Amino acid sequence: MNLIIISLYLIFVLSALVLIVVILLQEGKGGGFGEALGQAGQQTFGVKARGIQTFTGVAAGVFLLSALLIHIINRMEGSASVVDPLGGGVPEAPADGN
Repeated sequence: MNLIIISLYLIFVLSALVLIVVILLQEGKGGGFGEALGQAGQQTFGVKARGIQTFTGVAAGVFLLSALLIHIINRMEGSASVVDPLGGGVPEAPADGN
């Protein structure tokens, strides 16, 4: 189970980095980071480039799915509460009977 969590965290971080780069490469209304790549960047990542938008959607889906799976697995493993459910968490002060 530990190997699954580690691999999910790796997928989560890598997909986040891929999303950052891909979103910055897309050209918006006023240009984008793809403009810094020159003419080749404009042709590859232009407005008409449908492939980059599909890739962005797939990367976002992988990011969302890995985040959801990490949450579900952590909830299943960490079902124990910080506060003891049996009432042994905070000791009561002794009564002054003297």
